[in-house]
Amino acid sequence: VQLQASGGGVVQAGDSLRLSCAASGRTLSGYTVGWFRQAPGKEREFVAIIRWSSGITRIADSLKDRFTISRDNNKNTMALQMSSLRPEDTAVYFCASGPDRVWTSWRTSVATGNYPYWGQGTLVTVSS
Repeated sequence: VQLQASGGGVVQAGDSLRLSCAASGRTLSGYTVGWFRQAPGKEREFVAIIRWSSGITRIADSLKDRFTISRDNNKNTMALQMSSLRPEDTAVYFCASGPDRVWTSWRTSVATGNYPYWGQGTLVTVSS
């Protein structure tokens, strides 16, 4: 699976931004796609995932009031809609894909090692 993330940019606090991830190379049936982010000097952290076949989602508790994840089966794309952005949301956002067994538990969902496919990342900068 090849993943291409896009949509990052510089926004002000309170703004909204939509990130996209285009998938190619194989069918995503049996796979889950999602987003992680990495702020400067910090470890990569889980943001959200969506199961391609069913569309069910899992979003980090701290973000679920502001972020939503969706997918378009026909276009083989996934999106992360972010609203009420804060300076602490500043990070490189990566799209990733892994087998559906990442849904086994929260621990398996948030572990970066369970996702063998990664996009190149897109930078989101939120100014105060």
